[in-house]
Order: sequence, then C-alpha cells, then structure tokens
Amino acid sequence: MIIRPNLPQNGWPLLKELITAWGSYAKAHALIKKHQLWKWTLLPGIVYALLFMISMYFFGKSANAFIDWIWRFTRIDQWIESLESSLIGFVFTVAGLMLWCLLMLFYFSLFKYVWLIVGSPVFAYLSEKTAEIISGKTTPFSWSQLLQDFLRGIRLATRNALWQTVYTLSIILLSFIPIVGWATPVLALFIECYYYGFSMLDYSAERKKLTAPESVYFISNHKGLAIGNGMVFYAMHLLPVIGWILAPTYAVIAATISMEEATKN
Repeated sequence: MIIRPNLPQNGWPLLKELITAWGSYAKAHALIKKHQLWKWTLLPGIVYALLFMISMYFFGKSANAFIDWIWRFTRIDQWIESLESSLIGFVFTVAGLMLWCLLMLFYFSLFKYVWLIVGSPVFAYLSEKTAEIISGKTTPFSWSQLLQDFLRGIRLATRNALWQTVYTLSIILLSFIPIVGWATPVLALFIECYYYGFSMLDYSAERKKLTAPESVYFISNHKGLAIGNGMVFYAMHLLPVIGWILAPTYAVIAATISMEEATKN
C-alpha cells in the first residue's frame, strides 16, 4: 500500500492524539465565530437535531419492545420471579439496561450513517473551507469534485456501517453474559466514537488525495484523533437541543483542524 510521502504513517501517542482532538473543538468554535460560519453550522444542525429527536423517540420504543419480546420468548422474567432472589433480579435488570443502551447505540449508528451520506456535501464544503482558512490558500469550487466527495462519502459510510454492525452485533451477544456484559456499552461507545471520527477525518484525507484504502491505513494509525473527535461529538449530545445542533458541524471542522496539525511537516 502506498502512503503519500507528506503524511506521517505512524501515529502520535494515543493520549496526545486524544488531547489534540479534544482541543480542536475549542479551536473550531473560535474559527466559526471569527469567520462567521454560523449559517453553515446552524442550518444543517437544526435539521440534524429535528431528525435526532424523532429518531430517538422511535428507537427507544422499538428497543423496549425488543427487550420485552426477548424476556417473554426466553421466559427469563418467569424464571426470575420463581427464584424470588432480589440479587438475581438486580443482575438481570442491569443486564436489560445494558442491552437497551447497546440497542440505542446500534440504532443511532445506523441513523448516523444515513446522516453522513445526506450531509456529505455540506461536510465536505466545511472541511475544505476550514483548510482554506488555516492554510490561506483558496481552492476553486468544482461541482465534479463535490460529486466525487459525495460518492466517496457513500462508499466509506457503507464500509464503516458494515464493519461497525459486525462489531456491534458481537457486543450485543456478549451483553447477555451477566456481569461481564455490563461493560459492553462502554466498548460499543468507543467503537462508535472511532467510526464517527473516522468519517470526519476522511474529508481531509480525501482533500489530501489519499485513496480510500490509504485513508483507512492512515486513520488506523491515528486512532486517537478519530476516537477523540467522536467522544466530544457524543458528549455534546448531553446538552439538549443546542448540543445537538452544534455537534455535527463542529465535529467536521474540529477533525479538519486536528488533521492539519497531525500532517504538518
């Protein structure tokens, strides 16, 4: 596999990459504020927030229905009642909660990939605009390039969705193991963060003329940048409405900033 000579193949220490990714969000906010990129931040963010609220409502209902079906199909609820053990009941209650969290993450990951495909033109533009501001070099707008970015986004989103689905389904099976399964939501969240950050970083990788396989190789050597970007993206969802609106576009601008820092000669 050929890696562009101006891009480092080996990643920084994981902690350094995480700190770089986290700090890039503060820099993204300063850049948006200074260069008045609010319309490119708020308009797609409002659409995302509305879709997020609607999706989470229906996802929550379907997750509850699935868990209830599992309980009835396996008759676990009857078995727990027959034991009359508060400890066993507590263990399976926590297991049910962990499974619910995993299902919600799984549903959200599917929603996320649809959003990444739909929002790809805006994300590509924002990444390019951010790079222009940082470098001071202007790139002429090209509809053909925008179409290429869109098609590449679809291909990589599909690839990542397939791999993440394999990992998530494996984790869901692991969640049925009492006690051990309690840690599965954390593992699933880290995988979710990595793949979201991956998608954000790939806009910069594409602009640097990396092919899709080269982008995969490069980002896999900079996992901290991807995980760190995804972690802040999900943390922003803890702030209702405002966080949901700002999270998507802040993520792509922050990823562009961290990518530029990681590829400095």
